[in-house]
Amino acid sequence: MVSRVEDGRLVMGGSLKCKKGEFVVNDYTVAIIGGGPGGYETAIRLNQLGISVICFEKERLGGVCLNKGCIPTKALVKVAELYTEMKHADEFGLQNFDFEINYQKIFNRKSEVVEKLVSGIEFLFHKRGIKLEKQTIQKIEKKEQRYHLYSSGELCCISDYVIIATGSEPKELSFLKFDNQNILSSDHVLSMCQLPKSITIIGGGVIGCEFASIFAQFGVNVNIVEYQSEIIPTEDEEISKRLALALKKMGIKIFTNTSVEKTNKTENEIELILSNGKKITSEKVLVSVGRKPVFDIQTIGFDLHDDKGFIGVNDFCMTNVENIFAIGDINGKLMLAHTAAKQGLLVAEYIFHKTKDQGDEHKMKLLPLKYENIPSCIFTNPEVASCGLTEKKAKESYKEIKTGKFPYVANGKALGIGAIFGFVKTIINSENDEIVGMHIIGHLATELVAQASILISTKAKVSDVANIVFAHPTISECIMESVEDTHKMAIHLV
Repeated sequence: MVSRVEDGRLVMGGSLKCKKGEFVVNDYTVAIIGGGPGGYETAIRLNQLGISVICFEKERLGGVCLNKGCIPTKALVKVAELYTEMKHADEFGLQNFDFEINYQKIFNRKSEVVEKLVSGIEFLFHKRGIKLEKQTIQKIEKKEQRYHLYSSGELCCISDYVIIATGSEPKELSFLKFDNQNILSSDHVLSMCQLPKSITIIGGGVIGCEFASIFAQFGVNVNIVEYQSEIIPTEDEEISKRLALALKKMGIKIFTNTSVEKTNKTENEIELILSNGKKITSEKVLVSVGRKPVFDIQTIGFDLHDDKGFIGVNDFCMTNVENIFAIGDINGKLMLAHTAAKQGLLVAEYIFHKTKDQGDEHKMKLLPLKYENIPSCIFTNPEVASCGLTEKKAKESYKEIKTGKFPYVANGKALGIGAIFGFVKTIINSENDEIVGMHIIGHLATELVAQASILISTKAKVSDVANIVFAHPTISECIMESVEDTHKMAIHLV
């Protein structure tokens, strides 16, 4: 192993000369391909553990989440919510507001937020002495129990372990190819510097509903076309129906059990002919029908893909090839940024135990993930968040369940701030009173879900929550009372 000193810090890993002569390649314990939330957090954790690591990222650190997804959309979400609140300011005794939307300024602020965060991660890499290469890995070859990574036909790295974190990209429809003008992906939408007058969103999942909520609050005419019977079909059915109600109140037209059968383009608009016989026209079309894995690296002597194009992994994110791991969207387990990051930390600890002779994986601090217990967040207005099983899945998993529900309108803090739309729903296993699911729609749902995650991950029972003091007045009290309501003991419900 090669080490060197940079800025007074010992940096493990280094370079060696190939047999060809003067060409120098990097030699590290771990090579990470992809610098998204999974890749960059794993690199930092490996560095903290004293393991030499190199990260390859062809664009900028942060991946889709930071550059083209989670963060820029949240910047837009804030402005949309603020604009909506200002339009209702007279309800709070604030009158005579005169304001208008300057979307170019909104766009610029969004870009500034992204730049600050990306620059911050790049600074962390620099200060920690983590090697970052802006190259595209094209080939991986195994030689004498080590892996050789190639870019542009040249060997650029040799490592003992490889972590693939190449992510995913938006899916296209065969009859609606992205053109970045009228037919847009979620990436393209975030590059628009002015608002359209109208937009039709094909796909009522998380991404589609978030953009629908943002644009509708800005006054854009919005349609959602969803093939399944409900929007956000992965969420609890009761939550899906309540969100649909909220979006319709914004003026969004929602077509469920509906597909697009034909399209006609005019000079300024796109006409969509739907399976229900209706025709809708809009200036822009956002295709939001899911994402597909990105992995176009040639592998010599081994194959990593499963039958769906993802990379199959075990509980520790190890592929079918020894010492090659796949984390994040590329393995298709649960396509969320925080899932990728947690998978990466699990892999980092696994490698630490293997390289530092710490024993087997049973002695690791981190355990394999239980994906049903990973929280999900949807940043619509109102927000939606969940953790654990839906009511339908809980009924399939347990002999008997009970549910409890507490509405925001009965909560003092929610009433005081004018955020009364929504509720918290708790699901318990009746046999042992264990909390197995919690679903939230309403103000700050994406913050409250952390409490749900803790309760479910620790196998908390109703009696455990009874021993916790929840501060008053807070919306968190809705969590407490929804749990109490599973036994019809909520104080503020009849």
